[in-house]
Amino acid sequence: MSSQSRNEPGPNPVAAGAAARRHVEHDMLLAALPHPILVVGEAERIVYANQAAEQFFSMSIAVMRRQTLREAVGFGCPLVALVDQVRRSGASVNEYGIDIALPRIEGSRLVDIYAGPVPEQGGLTIVMIQQRSMAQMIERHLTHRTAARTVSGMAAVLAHEIKNPLSGIRGAAQLLEPGLGDEDRALAQLICSETDRIRNLVDRMEVFGDERPLQLEPVNIHAVLDHVCRLAQAGFASSIPISAEYDPSLPPVAANRDKLIQAFLNLLKNAAEAVSELPEPGRIILRTAFRPGVRMTVPGTTSRVALPLMIEIEDTGIGVPEHIKQQLFDPFVTTKTRGSGLGLALVGKIIRDHGGVIEFESERRHTVFRVLLPLQVAGAKPTGKGPQNG
Repeated sequence: MSSQSRNEPGPNPVAAGAAARRHVEHDMLLAALPHPILVVGEAERIVYANQAAEQFFSMSIAVMRRQTLREAVGFGCPLVALVDQVRRSGASVNEYGIDIALPRIEGSRLVDIYAGPVPEQGGLTIVMIQQRSMAQMIERHLTHRTAARTVSGMAAVLAHEIKNPLSGIRGAAQLLEPGLGDEDRALAQLICSETDRIRNLVDRMEVFGDERPLQLEPVNIHAVLDHVCRLAQAGFASSIPISAEYDPSLPPVAANRDKLIQAFLNLLKNAAEAVSELPEPGRIILRTAFRPGVRMTVPGTTSRVALPLMIEIEDTGIGVPEHIKQQLFDPFVTTKTRGSGLGLALVGKIIRDHGGVIEFESERRHTVFRVLLPLQVAGAKPTGKGPQNG
């Protein structure tokens, strides 16, 4: 051995140990993040994925490492172009509201993406994906509140300005009918039937103008859903399988039982109609779960309301048409030939009156309407003024 070799310093065990600890700490930090994290190397190879990324892409890190990013996310996914942009520019990129369709997952997901180079690690790009479902839910909730207030004002005007003249028109037609010939009598009867139809429509809209506080009491949500299911299977859903996946530990909800029955019966009826539109057999699933940590800020206040009780109605029907998704809970929005477009608007009002939120996700053969409600506060007496802010 030469004198030069003898003088060369050997590996520093202290430095090596510190580097190993930092590597473990970095892995633990990334693994703890709730958002999917990917590290992409040369030739678009995936070199790291945290647990949230494994769940998001529905594949293990071992499988990901055997694939390129392009193979993992599918053809035409904008995520590939973003990583390429970071690699070429050397700068971070943020993109918001991107639709990602994954080969192993049906449908698409709306996400925000943050991508940038890994410092001091040439050729590596780190990608963080943040799903926007909760943000969209809050946005929809606020939209529903605005729409409901608009309908309330419209209902008050319609009730005052239309119902009274309608009564006069119908009364005049009834007075004329006995002295008319057969052909003219048919026209008088048509006037009566059409005024009745308009009056019924106005009566339905008047419900939106009812701002009286609900009379609330502790309600077993499973008893409500079972009752709704029995009504459906005895009538409009008699030929459609309906299954229940309940969380038996779910506590009571502060609610008006009749109003909740009305809301969930409407949702179940829509699900049954969507399933019946397809020639192949379909099904409906009622699902409940406890989701602690879901909280929403009340508009105009600093209060935050906990909404941990989740109720889902899932169907394998035709899905909600893309062009009405953003306005689905607005009044007079419908795809039904003879529909009034007030059913889901009324559902939105009922859920809002209970201090809850309703959202949905939909594509062909998979639609889920999701309701989030507050807990019945233990020891609290129902006041009829809605659930207390948490």
